[in-house]
Amino acid sequence: MKYAGLRPQVAAAQTLVGAKSYVRQGSIEVRLARSLKEIKEAQKLRYQIFYEEMNAKPSLRMRTSRRDIDKYDMICDHLLVIDHDRPRGQRIVGTYRLLRQQVADAQAGFYSSSEYDLGPLKTPAFEKIMGEGKQLLELGRSCVHLDYRASSTINMLWSGIAEYLKEHKIAYMFGCASFEGTDPAEHALALAYLYHNHRVPDDFRVKALDNLFNDMNTLEEADIDNRLARRALPPLIKGYLRLGCFFGDGAVVDEQFGTTDVFILLPVEKIASRYSRHYDLKGEANDEEAAKEAAKA
Repeated sequence: MKYAGLRPQVAAAQTLVGAKSYVRQGSIEVRLARSLKEIKEAQKLRYQIFYEEMNAKPSLRMRTSRRDIDKYDMICDHLLVIDHDRPRGQRIVGTYRLLRQQVADAQAGFYSSSEYDLGPLKTPAFEKIMGEGKQLLELGRSCVHLDYRASSTINMLWSGIAEYLKEHKIAYMFGCASFEGTDPAEHALALAYLYHNHRVPDDFRVKALDNLFNDMNTLEEADIDNRLARRALPPLIKGYLRLGCFFGDGAVVDEQFGTTDVFILLPVEKIASRYSRHYDLKGEANDEEAAKEAAKA
């Protein structure tokens, strides 16, 4: 009952309670956070990766606490990769922040709505595509400790996500993926390739907010060398493409994190079949390059 006073603020049902283990291999376990202490440890890992390894700009509060913090942390489920062989306080080596639609609708909305108009995903037409009783899931704040950026760790993390998807009847996942740097022109070839070949269908097109919109359609389709364009994609985005991901219209510059963001929309059925504990995972793991990029999701 130590955290009972916090629970009215926490809409995600499995946060701060006895969440079950999704995956366990030796000392490595994947499950949701069971305490505020574990959430804080995940925030410390995020700070280490985003603000110390990478070039994100922390607020004064973040710099003082050495934790990556925002208002969504208390309404999200926090999926953790835990190495029980590490010292206490250093056992969380990977994390993904998960925000379900039923929680977002009752609370502060989705984080991605600060960059993209999510209205097309809430129409009756899209709800029909998802299916009765199904909902959306927003993914964010993904990172993995430097010593654990191997395909095996990433595979376990996605296996945990697959179990979560089934548990909560998720039809589509979405979020943002990033290119390094804040000049979209540097990624013109890759962005144009995504626009022409993998854009979200027009009848439920998600578009960057007008004041943040950077056109991805800066090259004619006939002028794009697809092979070169695919080589220019970050490994994590390549991984999403292999899973059948769609991309929104318009890139957004994130000055705080020093990135150029694109919107991703991912059908769940392919994730579940690849990563569920009920399937053979050997041959379906992300490649090593993609695993190393997972810290930049």
